[in-house]
Amino acid sequence: MSDVLGNALLDFYNGNYTEDIITETSVTEEDELPLPYLFRSFKEMPPLEQKALQLAKGKVLDVGCGAGSHALYLQQKKHPITAIDISKGAIEVSKKRGVIDARKIDLLELNNEQFDTILLLMNGTGVFQKLEQIDTYLNHLKKLLSPKGQILIDSSDLQYLYPEGQNGGIWVPQDHYYGELEFTMSYKGETTEPFNWLYLDQKIFKEACDASNLSFEVIAEGTNFDYLARLTAL
Repeated sequence: MSDVLGNALLDFYNGNYTEDIITETSVTEEDELPLPYLFRSFKEMPPLEQKALQLAKGKVLDVGCGAGSHALYLQQKKHPITAIDISKGAIEVSKKRGVIDARKIDLLELNNEQFDTILLLMNGTGVFQKLEQIDTYLNHLKKLLSPKGQILIDSSDLQYLYPEGQNGGIWVPQDHYYGELEFTMSYKGETTEPFNWLYLDQKIFKEACDASNLSFEVIAEGTNFDYLARLTAL
C-alpha cells in the first residue's frame, strides 16, 4: 500500500522539500496541501484546533496524528498522549520530532485502553468514511473513553459546495449523502487509490450521536460551515 502522505512528510522533515501534496475529491478540482502547514506550531493553527487543544484534559489519544504537531503541543503541556496514524511515514516523522508514544495502528484496532480526551481534528469525521459506518466508529470510540472522558472532533457542512435552488435549498446527489466524498492524494508522481472521506453537518452528526448514546455539543464554529464538537457518554 502506497504511503503518499508519509513519503511527503519524510521528505519535508529530511530537508527534501520540493513540492506539495496535491489533493482532489469527487466534487472539487485539484488543490495543494502545503507540507509546511502539516508541521505548524500552535500559533499557526486555526482557531478551532487551538480551542480543541486548550480543552484537552488528562490522558489524550490523537487520532490521525500526521506529523505530530497536535501531540507535540500537548506533550509540552505535560499530557500523557498516544498518537496514532495508519501512515508509516507519519509515525516515523512524529517519533523523530519527539512524540514519545506514536503508533502505526488503525483506530478500530486499538483496544483495551482508555483516554480522558480523544482528539480527531482536521475534519475528524473523515475517519468514519461513510454514513453507514458512523455507528461502528462511535461505539468503538466510546469503549476507549474513560468514564468522564470527552471526544473533541471537528467537521464541516459541505452545503456551500452545491448550487442553490430557487426555493433556497441546495441541489445534492440523490444516490449518497452530500458529505460523502472520494479523495485522492498525489505526490511526486505517486497517487493513492481513491479513499472515502466523510464530512458531517451538525444535524446528521447529532442524530448519529443520539443513536449511540453520546451527547453532542457544538463548542465553536468557524467561518465556513466548520465546527468543533464535544461528545461525551450519556
